[in-house]
Amino acid sequence: MEFTNKENVHKVLVHAEVSLMPIGSHGPTTMDGKEEEDTSMSKEIAVAFDAISKVEGLKTILTPMGTLIESDNLSNIFKAVELAHKAVKSKGIKRIITSIRLDERLDAPHTLEEKVESVKKKLPT
Repeated sequence: MEFTNKENVHKVLVHAEVSLMPIGSHGPTTMDGKEEEDTSMSKEIAVAFDAISKVEGLKTILTPMGTLIESDNLSNIFKAVELAHKAVKSKGIKRIITSIRLDERLDAPHTLEEKVESVKKKLPT
């Protein structure tokens, strides 16, 4: 998507922070047939991140608390979240809670890296 701002034509960049919380996974079974408690979500998050990464036209950054996504359109972000849900459900997860924060700035396109650099330049030395 592009927009015109008086003299300039800018490409719109949409940023999202997506965090999936799979609920209902089971740990490995012990020798006596009991399930061990497993609080790790890394297997399911890896599956979700892999699905998101396969959407064309996205830049993705995995962080400890979620995935950052950059796209030139909102539809691709929603498509990525849907694919992540499907991938996690395919692993037997019965419930997924997802938080999505969106940043669609229309006055000037800035990449994720540019936003970080802007803050770093303002840090006291």
